[in-house]
Amino acid sequence: MNSKSILLTGGTGLIGIKLTEQLLAKGWRVSHLSRSAGKNPQVKTFLWDVNKGEIDPACIDGVDVIVHLAGAAIADKRWTDERKKEIIDSRAKSIRLIYNLLGTKKHQVSSIVSASAIGYYSDRGDELLTEESPPNTDFMANCCMEWENAVDEGQKLGLRIVKFRTGVVLAVDGALKLMAQPVKLYVGSPLGSGEQWVPWIHWQDVVDMYMLGIENESFAGVYNQVAPTPVTNAQLTKAIAKQLHKPLWAPKVPAFVLKLIMGEMSTIVLGSTKVSAQKIEGAGFKFKYPEITSALAEIYG
Repeated sequence: MNSKSILLTGGTGLIGIKLTEQLLAKGWRVSHLSRSAGKNPQVKTFLWDVNKGEIDPACIDGVDVIVHLAGAAIADKRWTDERKKEIIDSRAKSIRLIYNLLGTKKHQVSSIVSASAIGYYSDRGDELLTEESPPNTDFMANCCMEWENAVDEGQKLGLRIVKFRTGVVLAVDGALKLMAQPVKLYVGSPLGSGEQWVPWIHWQDVVDMYMLGIENESFAGVYNQVAPTPVTNAQLTKAIAKQLHKPLWAPKVPAFVLKLIMGEMSTIVLGSTKVSAQKIEGAGFKFKYPEITSALAEIYG
């Protein structure tokens, strides 16, 4: 039995729920930091309010590892200046609140394993992006930089830091649900040119990568969290249609229409980000779903 204790922020999100299940199955003691009381009887929930700077100091008692997944949804609302601030604060201000607590109270936390995103690179055409590639200059890139810089402040506290730049996570819910909906309604089609690269990853590989980052104490630094075989938007749309046995006959959705509807946020679907998984594979990680076909087949089972 594992006697170690872990604290998750964002534990009620898609990955947080799956990761919690896997940690509990492996004998970890799991607690969540949340804005409201939790529903899982196996998980103790501590309350915090990032905007008010409030956090239950007991949340770090006995904790060995903190996993930071918290963050306001990127694509839920239009990117007003207020929304942009909320997106960044929910990621950067939240981890700083934890660090402030760690700096003022006795604890045994040794590691921080944090999410980041491939938005760090943003729209880069056909360039193959590694962890060494410089960040872009748009909102998504600035958000990821502020997020990662805040997480890195934990090094001053002597913590081991792991950051995962996550791609488009494929699961029954989330981004895949939005992509599959038009296909199911027989109006599926590629977006914009359809040639833009989509750095996808199956949710199980995301969870397994977090487990590696949590349990392997020699593991540190930043890693791209994407499958080793990127696909274009057109290839992904085609693969979804094939898996769902639906035809694709509708014309491509013009880029200007998406820009009109989504504004600046359209970069999420029109941007091309081709990301390398070489570093994580070099660190010994074995993907369960390296190919889009097997990933979709498992999801739609």
